[in-house]
Amino acid sequence: MSSSSMALVQSSIPGSSAVRLSFSNSMPPSKRVSVVVPMVKGWRRDSSRKRALLRAMVQEEAVQGSPSVYARDMERLSAKESLLLALKDAGGFEALVTGKTTSMQRIDVNERITSLERLNPSPRPTTSPCFEGRWNFEWFGSGSPGLLAARVIFERFPSTLANLSRMEIVIKDANAKATANIKLLNSIESKIILSSKLTVEGPLRLREEYVEGMVESPTVIEEAVPEQLKGALGQATTTLQQLPDLIKDTLSSGLRIPLSGSFERFFMISYLDEEVLIVRDTSGVPEVLTRLETPPSNVVEAL
Repeated sequence: MSSSSMALVQSSIPGSSAVRLSFSNSMPPSKRVSVVVPMVKGWRRDSSRKRALLRAMVQEEAVQGSPSVYARDMERLSAKESLLLALKDAGGFEALVTGKTTSMQRIDVNERITSLERLNPSPRPTTSPCFEGRWNFEWFGSGSPGLLAARVIFERFPSTLANLSRMEIVIKDANAKATANIKLLNSIESKIILSSKLTVEGPLRLREEYVEGMVESPTVIEEAVPEQLKGALGQATTTLQQLPDLIKDTLSSGLRIPLSGSFERFFMISYLDEEVLIVRDTSGVPEVLTRLETPPSNVVEAL
């Protein structure tokens, strides 16, 4: 490779290996760019494709002669991977909702959130096409509604009885649908769905008006039901089958709770790119979400 091109060297250290990117040309050594990007093992399966795209970007920047733009992009990528690694080290979603994260882990994550926010590549994220899609909740602040709801579940029920496995949200055409997946007794699965309407209040700010809440009819995983509960489950099933058709249809479609005009909140988008979304509420509490790969048709159907 010639001296005017980019060099990419990847370490073979497992776990949280690093990629060092160097930019060198005819400029004096003091103005050359060298950036180290941590790579989180297991965060993305297509790491080889990611490295290929990285090389292509390196070559393009070398041709265009924009080392300062390239350096900022690499700094942002490094900060993003650093945040995702910190989230993983903190125990992920389960440790967060069960209150098992330590003070050191929480301050470490918040520090990395702040570092990434200052590199936000989206000047008007509220109207960016990147905002729409299916997102997975990775982190809540201490005052986040999502974390408070999770804490209520775990404070009232031991983890052997109730478990919040994940939370996600689908955003499309100024509408949002947040879903919490709950498992009871490790054998009964249900979802709590919150639908809302989003109104753009500025380049960074949005108003969220809650429209409807719904508790889906639970699904029983029969092979996972404890032996001591199978008799009670059989009796409950028989009782439900004897109910009038109108009531059975209502139960099967889930419990819907109208919320229009009851609740709303304001929040701002402090960071947005193709993979990560960070929002803060009026108290400044951050939420970190990562994009879930979903075909566009599935996103429309989810709403």
